[in-house]
Formats: sequence, structure tokens, C-alpha cells
Amino acid sequence: MMKWLQFITPVKSMDYEQTQTYITDHPAEDITILDVRQPSEYEQSHIPGARLIPLPQLPDRLSEINPVKPIFVY
Repeated sequence: MMKWLQFITPVKSMDYEQTQTYITDHPAEDITILDVRQPSEYEQSHIPGARLIPLPQLPDRLSEINPVKPIFVY
């Protein structure tokens, strides 16, 4: 089994305000907001523009993520 974390450059965590500022200051097409929760959680509420890839599916769907863009995972 492939470990997906090896494809992501770790960074320190950002709080809500830092994240909101970053998202506001950058065009949507220049960042990826990745929601790794379950579909039912995503349907209840999600960040506008977030892409849903549930965590258990992530290793098989890494090719769907642009590794050049900053990725916000929640």
C-alpha cells in the first residue's frame, strides 16, 4: 500500500484566520481546498470550492490533485 503523506510537503498548521486570509488573497484556481471527510459530512457543510476526496480513498485518487498548487486539507 502506498503512503499518501510522502507526496505532501508538511507545513505548520494554520488557524482559521490565517487560512481565511490566504484563501481570500489568492485566486481559487491557484489553490486546492481538499475535504477528506465523509460524503455525508461534506453534504452538511463544506468550504465553498472544496474538493471532496474521503481520506480512505485518497491513496487511490492522488492523481486528481495538482501537486504544484498549495493544498489545504481538512
